[in-house]
Amino acid sequence: MKALVLLILTIWLNTKYGSCALSSCSVPPSKWCSSLDSAVKCGVLKQCLESNFTRSHEATEKVQVALYYESLCPGCRQFLTQIIYPTWLLLNEIMDVDLVPYGNAAEKHDGQKYIYQCQHGEPECLGNMIETCLMNLSSSAFQIIQCMESSANVIKSAQICGELQDPELSWTSIMSCVKGDQGNQLMHLNALKTDALNPPHQYVPWVTINGEHTEALQDKAMNSLFTLVCSMYKGPKPKACGGSQSHFRSYCYNE
Repeated sequence: MKALVLLILTIWLNTKYGSCALSSCSVPPSKWCSSLDSAVKCGVLKQCLESNFTRSHEATEKVQVALYYESLCPGCRQFLTQIIYPTWLLLNEIMDVDLVPYGNAAEKHDGQKYIYQCQHGEPECLGNMIETCLMNLSSSAFQIIQCMESSANVIKSAQICGELQDPELSWTSIMSCVKGDQGNQLMHLNALKTDALNPPHQYVPWVTINGEHTEALQDKAMNSLFTLVCSMYKGPKPKACGGSQSHFRSYCYNE
């Protein structure tokens, strides 16, 4: 559709202004796209039209979905792999996903670094840290985390999932982050984000939509995140929004 509109406009304007328009450009570059007339005269019609389409598309903000979770919480794993990831695959053009692996953990500072205690033990702390580092190191982090959380053993699958989804990402660089100051500081940011939730989280998975959490939004996200995102997006709906999906829920409570 975009290409067709560009073609029609180009033909119409070329017919109107003719092929000698370039010689009549008398405006500075910053004004080339200020009007169709100047765009044609300065020979940048196509670029200006494409820029206008891009700005029009970006003017409608994506729905921001944030998931506060734990790497070994059964309900979190189900929601991430069976609801939020499939929804993102279908609707990534209208939704962004922010993953915050921390959940019901506790943080202490020993003077040099932060120490964490996780609801499901040390393996979960390690899983949280690996996934946090992945989000800082790879553009394929969501795919890798989906692979990990879908596996029987989240921790043992991390390396092979990384190699499958991002062959250029080395396991050495991941573990360097996990064991070093970088990972420690990144997890501290997760703790700050989780502790700043308003209202405070009572369980995980805990979902915010455009920065907001209510029980009504949580229920809608758990029942059909797909339908919720489609309904909240204010721009033209993608074709995928013609369908819907329903799911179950399971929580790990903050005790």
